[in-house]
Amino acid sequence: MTERTEPVSHRQRDLAAAPPVPTNAVGIGESFTDPLWRITVRPSPVEVDLLRTEPLRRLHFVAHGGASAVSTLQSYSRLEHTLGVFALAAHFRPEDEALRVAALLHDIGHLPLSHTVEGIAGLDHHAIGMRLLRAAPVGPVLDAHGVDLADVLAALAGPSASPLRNGEGLLNLDHLDSFVRSGRDAARLDTDPPALLNRLELHGAAVSADHATAETLIGLVGAEARLHTSWDNVGPVSVVRRLARRLIEGGAVAPGRLARMTDAQLWSAFESLEATRGEAALLHYEPHRLKVAVGDGAGPPAAWDFALRKIYRSAPLVGGAPLGAAAPGLAAALEELTALPTVFRVWWE
Repeated sequence: MTERTEPVSHRQRDLAAAPPVPTNAVGIGESFTDPLWRITVRPSPVEVDLLRTEPLRRLHFVAHGGASAVSTLQSYSRLEHTLGVFALAAHFRPEDEALRVAALLHDIGHLPLSHTVEGIAGLDHHAIGMRLLRAAPVGPVLDAHGVDLADVLAALAGPSASPLRNGEGLLNLDHLDSFVRSGRDAARLDTDPPALLNRLELHGAAVSADHATAETLIGLVGAEARLHTSWDNVGPVSVVRRLARRLIEGGAVAPGRLARMTDAQLWSAFESLEATRGEAALLHYEPHRLKVAVGDGAGPPAAWDFALRKIYRSAPLVGGAPLGAAAPGLAAALEELTALPTVFRVWWE
């Protein structure tokens, strides 16, 4: 005989709603656990409301590694990095509301494919981010929760150094997360991130480590610099920049509109225009046909020039002291990165 089951009422179904996972990135649930650092944070009401705004949600659809996501497995999103920086800020300065909010908002101005199209038609993600901070929906959320925008701006772009930004070449929380997260996805990270975190301190506005941990960090900085100067980054980035210029110069997309696209929308724009469709398809499906040579003047006549905008060389403190004084050998290893090539020629085979 089959046992009959009574129908479940609407109220009972509501009470039995499925819970979110610990890595939920929409502010549902009482806490968020960053999967890299394994830091658990209880978001405040203002942080929950910010996570649900369009500028932050959009970052979930922007690749942190930019166009190199075409040729590598570094496809994690700009939002994943943002939440990592937020977790680090909450770990080191749990009661610093302005720093935590600034960590959530520090990348909202990023362009599609992150740094890939930076500078084209004067687009600057820092300037865009500053405008978004003051505008709806972000500005009204801060006002509604009594968060002083001036304090947030001080953490992001103030005259004094901040754990999110400093002008002295010192390792901050933003770059710490970038180097470690990239190292994980590129199989360059030999240390468990939580174990690494336990050996770090925030000394003023800079990350400080013991000598062995500083050596690990310098290794990650160097590996990231070499990734940026590799075929995997230079080739795809140079192609996407060419295509983005064609979109803008051909009048198909205005610079302001391009700036707020997601990656998928940018690829769709490339596919919709005859002048960009073919090369975008080549980059997606035959990127191995790209050739990259170091230096100017190299390659066939059809080759084009490409120059890196910058190479990041952020240095941790060692025991609270500058790297050059505390660990000259590590400082020399960091200095060697200045010899990496930054000018290239690229062409299709």
